[in-house]
Order: sequence, then structure tokens, then C-alpha cells
Amino acid sequence: MDKKTVLYDTHVALGAKMIPFGGYIMPVQYTDILKEHMAVRTAVGLFDVSHMGEVTLKGPDALKNLNAILTNDFTNMKEGRCRYSPMCNADGGVVDDLIVYKMGENDYYIVVNAANREKDDNWIRDHLAGDVVFEDIGDRVAQIAVQGPKCAELLTKLTSEENLPQKYYTFYKDRVVGGVNCLISQTGYTGEYGFELYCDAGDAVRLWNALMDAGKDLGVLPCGLGARDTLRLEAAMPLYGHEMDDTVSPLETGLGFAVKMNKGDFIGREAILRRGEPKIMRVGLRVTGKGIVREKAELLAEDGTAAGHTTSGTYLPYLQGAYAMALVDRAYGVPGTKLTALVRGRQISTEVVPLPFYKAAKH
Repeated sequence: MDKKTVLYDTHVALGAKMIPFGGYIMPVQYTDILKEHMAVRTAVGLFDVSHMGEVTLKGPDALKNLNAILTNDFTNMKEGRCRYSPMCNADGGVVDDLIVYKMGENDYYIVVNAANREKDDNWIRDHLAGDVVFEDIGDRVAQIAVQGPKCAELLTKLTSEENLPQKYYTFYKDRVVGGVNCLISQTGYTGEYGFELYCDAGDAVRLWNALMDAGKDLGVLPCGLGARDTLRLEAAMPLYGHEMDDTVSPLETGLGFAVKMNKGDFIGREAILRRGEPKIMRVGLRVTGKGIVREKAELLAEDGTAAGHTTSGTYLPYLQGAYAMALVDRAYGVPGTKLTALVRGRQISTEVVPLPFYKAAKH
């Protein structure tokens, strides 16, 4: 049976359309996905992301385990920093991608994807060694994302400016926002300037309401999974189960920046080496024909040769056009390459373009 986040009743009261997602009943939209998307690009939007999983890894061998299980290198990571990493299986495919927060010496907080929470728990537990303690704390934590160019303006109505991390992928713990104790990180999954607030699940409704009230004059909107997906696609952020899975290596989907082959051994390293230079790559496609190209559309080169397949795609509101991401043979990954997408028997023209499709202004 699907779970409900602690904000479920709040979403229903706001008129949200609720759907099953990642083992939870979540809001897909409140009024209009396009309006919610544009609120994040031009003002500020709120997302309930309490369905995400949170686990902790503590003890003298915590760092050793992180470096053995994940592809990134956490050796020189400082307290107050966040770091993205894929987690690979023995064949070099991706089990999941996640974010690690360094809370203190030998003390790490890890955020995993909702749909993979149980799988990730089991994978990590099965590969731990030495003096380390692993705990799933997800049921005790709520997470609210505050995203958009006016997010700091909203938050400083509820907390002091010094409580907001100034750099991307950094965080402060034990800061009070609207009377609620929070971990505040400058992170997000929208490609926009924003923060994510982690608090005790029992305080989530109070925090959400405080944020909504404080943001009224700024154009704040509650946003659902629909806008979250169009925003992350517009920013070309990969999604597990689409741009990566248990068969696709992180190098093949453009995540080589988070794979440190020289740090020492880690799960999947030897398999990634055996695969050699990636034969496929993740690319962006701009739809030049008529129609929307979604995931799993076969792509053909101009001579009819199979070139790859799309992994995500839709109409992107801010860019006002249809776009897609795809995994293609490297020979077809050059910007300007023309590819034809097969969509329910129709041929739709596309062109390879650089990623990301959209990049936010710096703050």
C-alpha cells in the first residue's frame, strides 16, 4: 500500500491532484503544470519531497565504506558540504544516484531516491564492512524544496540571511526557519537557484504553512511532480530509471565527473574499466518536427541506421518547445546531427543540441 507524506492533507486541502509515485501518494499538480513550472523559473515554488529517503552512516569506518560503495571520492570532503555520487553494481551499472552530506567527522547523511529506498538500504547494508553504523531515518524526516530566483527573499522573511548557505552544494544544520529547526542546503532538482529544508516530520505542516504565508506577495506556488519533472528535464538533470539504470554505466550517461577511477577500488570500478571507452552517450534533442517525443522512442540516423533511444522528453514551458534527452551511439552525439524519432508509427525530426537546455542565472 502506498504511503502518505505528513503533508498529504495539506496538499488535498490545496486542491492537488494526487497520484502514486515511488511508493507514496504525491501531488502531481495543483492547478496547472505550466504555471507551476514558470513560478519556479521566475519567482518561487514549494515542493514536498518528503518521499525521498534519508539514511545515516556513522563510525570510524564510515568514510572507508562510502569510498568503497560509491563512485565519487569523499576523502577530502569538508563538514557542511554535499556531494553527488552514483552507486554502481558489480557490472558497472547504476544502482542509484544520491547526495551525501558531511555532518561531522565520521558522520554522513545520505539522501536516496524514493523509488529506490528499500533497494538502496539493502544494497548499502549488504556491502558494509568494519566499524560503522547504518540507519534509515526517512520516516522521521520531512523535506521541503524552496526553488526559484526569489527563494532567498522568501526565506529571509522566516530566518536570518546568515542561515542561508552561500554556495551550491553546501549546507547549515540546526538553523531555525519559521520557528522550525532545519537543515538548510543549497541544493535542488529544478536547475534553478534554491534550497532544500530538512526538518522533523512532525514540524513539516507548520514549516510549509509558514513558507506559503511568507511567499504570498512573491508569487509563491505549491508545485507538484509534473513541474518537478519538466524543470529537471529543462535543466538536463538525469533521472534514475530514465537516463540511467542497472545496465547503464555513469560514464555512458555523462556522470564521469562523479566517478573517481583513481581513488582506489570501489564496487563497479573493474567492470567500468572492462567496458572501456563509452560507446554511447547522453545527448539533448530539440524537436524540429511536429509533436512531442517522450521516453523510449527509437532514433534513426539520416541513412536509417539505428542511433539510440530517447530517455525523457516533453514540452518545456520556459523554452517554449519540445525537447528530449537520449542515449545514442557516440557517432551521432555531435551537436547539429539530425535524428528521426519513431513515435507510435510517426516519424518526428529532431536535432542534437548541447546540454543543458536551460541554465539558471548565477546568484
